[in-house]
This record gives sequence, C-alpha cells and structure tokens, in this order.
Amino acid sequence: MELPAPHGVALVTGGNRGIGRATAQALLAGGHPTVVGSRSGSAPDGVPAVQMDVTSTQSVNDAFDEIEQNYGPVSVLIANAGITRDTLLMRMSDDDLDAVIQANLIGAIRCMRRAARNMVKARNGRIVLVSSVVWALGSAGQTNYAAAKAGLIGAGRSVARELGGRGITVNIVAPGFIDTDMTQELSAADRAAILAAIPTGRYGEVSEVADLIAYLCSPQAAYINGAVIPIDGGLGMGH
Repeated sequence: MELPAPHGVALVTGGNRGIGRATAQALLAGGHPTVVGSRSGSAPDGVPAVQMDVTSTQSVNDAFDEIEQNYGPVSVLIANAGITRDTLLMRMSDDDLDAVIQANLIGAIRCMRRAARNMVKARNGRIVLVSSVVWALGSAGQTNYAAAKAGLIGAGRSVARELGGRGITVNIVAPGFIDTDMTQELSAADRAAILAAIPTGRYGEVSEVADLIAYLCSPQAAYINGAVIPIDGGLGMGH
C-alpha cells in the first residue's frame, strides 16, 4: 500500500544554488509548495525563501516557525546545505573541522529534529539528505567534508528506524561529480583526471540529482526507506 503524498510544504536547505536550487525548482514544477532556506535568504525566481543558518539552532527554529506561519507545516525536508574547507590534514584547523561538520552534518540533524514535530503528528513525511560519493571513497584534502558526509548515512538511517513506523521515510542521495560552479573551478588537468575515473565519462547534471530527490518525495517511493542511493555515473561502484 502506497502512503499518500505528503500534504504540506517542501523545505530545501541551501536551495539558492546548485543541486538545492534545481531541487526546489523540480519540486515546485511538480506541484509541491516549496520554500528555500538559505543563509542569504535568497532563492530561485518564483520560490519563496526564508533566512536560515543551519549551524544555529535558533536560526533553524525561527525559519521553521516562519514557514509554518506563512505557508504551512513542513512535510518534506531536503537537507542540502553545506560548505567545503578543503586542505591537507596537517594544515586543517579546528575551525575548518568545526565549520564543515556543523554545516554539513549537525545542521542536517537540527533540521530533521525540528521537521519531525509536524511529521510525527501527521504520520506522514519525507526526508532526503544530500551526502556525496566521498562518504565511501574518501578524498584527499577533504577529511572534514568526507567525515560529515559519511555521518549523514548513520544519522539518516537512525532516523529512518525511529520514524519509519509513523509513515515517514528518510533516504540519502550520494552525488558524484556534478556540473556545478564548484566543479567548473577545477583545472583542466583535474577535470580530465576525474572524467577518466567515471565510467559514464561525463559529469552529472543538477537536474538529474533533483529528479532523483523529487522521486524519493513521491508516493511511488513510499517503500524506500534508509536507502543510500548513488548518482555518480558509476564512480563509487563496489562501495
């Protein structure tokens, strides 16, 4: 038996650019009321936004309160907000560690904790966490980032076990190299090396990740729970 589609608002954190922006647009195009949460309070055209800093519990709570008052309860959470501070381990400062783990891991947990209130009452909801292929492969110079993205797997699966019996699913998508502003800044040599390691021989598109996330939020995905779904052109096969 399929669960009904969530009735309420979809919140996409970090939805002002890249994968988050494409996801917000895909959900909205599919008829789902959507709000973007971003530190700047900006969003794609046609998508309402709230200011949200996921590293602050107060900011997260205030943003959810604003969404509930103005748009309705959050029934879909896409935890996408994140940052990178890449450097070799011996040069990595405590601030580099704390900032990345707060933004990428603890921020997602804060959002799940706050979103769960209404989802549990409604006995229905969807949560999708945006991890990365580096959770399994590792990445030199990204110890902090890889640790945070790996942590999302354990956090997401734990919440999936806690809330699955209440009609709430929690899944994790793990993108590989996607054509975004960040990857476009790579040198030609680095881009060539990366492409050589991807079996499909190309970067992914943000729309492809967004479509996967949108599917996980649909009634057709109601029996998918606690899954880690790679979307990486085969880069992470075997992990």
